[in-house]
Amino acid sequence: MMMNAAEAQLAAERVMARCDALAAISESPDHLTRVYLSPEHLRANAQVGEWMAQAGMRVWLDEVGNICGRYEGASSGAPALLLGSHLDTVRNAGRYDGMLGVLTAIETVQWLHEKQLRLPLAVEVVGFGDEEGTRFGITLLGSRGIAGSWPESWPTHPDGNGITVAQAMTDVGLDADTIPRAARDLNAIVAYLELHIEQGPCLEQAGLALGVVTAINGARRLSCRFTGEAGHAGTVPMTHRKDALAAAAEWMVFIEATTREQDPQLVATVGTLSCAPGAVNVIPGEVVLSLDVRGPEDLPLERLLSSLLTQGEAIALRRGLRFEAEEYYRISATACDGQLRQALSSAVETVQGRTLALPSGAGHDAIAIAERWPVGMLFVRNERGISHHPAEAVMTDDVALAVRAYLHAVCQLAQRSA
Repeated sequence: MMMNAAEAQLAAERVMARCDALAAISESPDHLTRVYLSPEHLRANAQVGEWMAQAGMRVWLDEVGNICGRYEGASSGAPALLLGSHLDTVRNAGRYDGMLGVLTAIETVQWLHEKQLRLPLAVEVVGFGDEEGTRFGITLLGSRGIAGSWPESWPTHPDGNGITVAQAMTDVGLDADTIPRAARDLNAIVAYLELHIEQGPCLEQAGLALGVVTAINGARRLSCRFTGEAGHAGTVPMTHRKDALAAAAEWMVFIEATTREQDPQLVATVGTLSCAPGAVNVIPGEVVLSLDVRGPEDLPLERLLSSLLTQGEAIALRRGLRFEAEEYYRISATACDGQLRQALSSAVETVQGRTLALPSGAGHDAIAIAERWPVGMLFVRNERGISHHPAEAVMTDDVALAVRAYLHAVCQLAQRSA
């Protein structure tokens, strides 16, 4: 079963118009911001629910605020192939991150509904209520609700105004005591597919509209410190200095060079740096800097991190300083399922001629879902790879190819399960 090019073009134009409509649902008329359990979140849910219903789905709001739709399979009560992404945004966001995945998923069901076709599997579409963590500083609330992995502490977590998750739920008619009911039965879902803009430049550089994700990068974040000795900038000879900033600079150059020499899918970033005492005429005695290391496989990631930290210690020892590093964030790499990758790759090759396999450097709802079910991801070209910014831009023709490939993969996976 294949959508033809004319049908795909109409579907893509509808997706683009709906992205614009959702972008207008914002807490500010000047920029797009839509956070979890806000009035704008509820309005977006209502609008997406209408589109789901028009596509022939039964629609409901689950216990954590996800908007869900189900298109029954050939047999009532069949397990479902779950499609989706998120409807919340960062502050001053673009209009495609998250939303594109929800709206293209609806289009796959729309086509089946118009053709009066039923697959061996049901197809469910979900618009997750919170992936970004903008309001409460905790991420993947929507997808972790479905996966049944909410920590016990989350309902009491406050936002910037002191309103807890539980209170915010009460304010919109939800009940934190019922959160466990959002968890789906393991046998109710076969697999999860997520379409998303690429938050990087690889597809654009390759001249391709679509690519298939191999894995979502694991990440380690550390706070690091070089401690030397402050001194007068004019009176301490160069040979006597214990300059913490010079040590940090040497280490930063090593981080960049070493990471480049490793697997090209590994990345390392020093994103923040502060010096003390911070005066123009004083040798820096202490430097605190961050280190963010990411990669699609945990073992190479750990090897890289170990080599970087070993060198930090060696630099400090040679210069007569102390080096410390404290890890404060860790998430494992999430591999995409091999069979789902194959199905998506075949679908992309059918509509595009060839495909590109690439990792995702950013996190997605698929991370939470992968704890219980196989996951696969399809990336769509995004101009210059810009994301979390109003400059996000996708082309209608690319979206048309994406909808065709998405539908083809859904149909193939459903038929294989028969």
